[in-house]
Amino acid sequence: MSIPLSLSGKVALISGGSRGIGAACVRMFAAAGAQVVFSYRSARAQAEALAKECGADRCVPVACDLNNPEAGRELVAETVRHFGRLDILIANHGVWPAEDVPIDRMPDAQWRSTLSINLDGVFGLAKHGIAQMKAQPRKGAVAGHIVLISSTSGQRGEAFHCDYSASKGALISMTKSLATELASAAIYVNCVAPGWVDTDMSAAALADAKTGDTIRRTIPLGRVGTPEEIAAPVLFLCTDYAGFITGEVFNVNGGAVLVG
Repeated sequence: MSIPLSLSGKVALISGGSRGIGAACVRMFAAAGAQVVFSYRSARAQAEALAKECGADRCVPVACDLNNPEAGRELVAETVRHFGRLDILIANHGVWPAEDVPIDRMPDAQWRSTLSINLDGVFGLAKHGIAQMKAQPRKGAVAGHIVLISSTSGQRGEAFHCDYSASKGALISMTKSLATELASAAIYVNCVAPGWVDTDMSAAALADAKTGDTIRRTIPLGRVGTPEEIAAPVLFLCTDYAGFITGEVFNVNGGAVLVG
């Protein structure tokens, strides 16, 4: 028996969608029948190629630097201009400063930059996305789905990357707060926490012989994940099959973190 994970008739906004996990989400959501708007910051050629691959009539790339709350307003408005509503919000964009930096030597500018993108930008998307979901006519029993992309780093911390860990830990707390706040409005809020994934962002660390070996030894499955292995749980959380799941931290990390 085939069980389709359909998003037919739904409009999804995916931030940071031109590469890695975001691009895998764009492909899966479009394949599941959703109309998709996705943001990118600088990878224009990749974004346009992805939209063409998925179908330009149902997949729209938007250049947007999500480093402040107001940027979220514009991105949500652009989604509504293209497709008339917003049913699903995936906050996937983010930065991970690759260089190890002890806190006593971390520049204030790095701290502010990481938090402005990884947290302030997500806050703006959630604020304006939720306002749109509440204001528009509801399709069925669910008013909206929101999935925030956190990290194992936000659960157990990461030495020399306190800026990144703090921002990703905050998304877990935001997920739990919004899930309880919005349950009565039929807006589901969940979090997916990936571990190490084979993306451009982690490529240098994984390619280094010593660092890459250390990383893989911390993962019980003995390997890093693929973008598609993260995108699939994100998709599931936005379907009817996840109808009794909200406020959840969905670990997708090969067993590296065994609690939610």
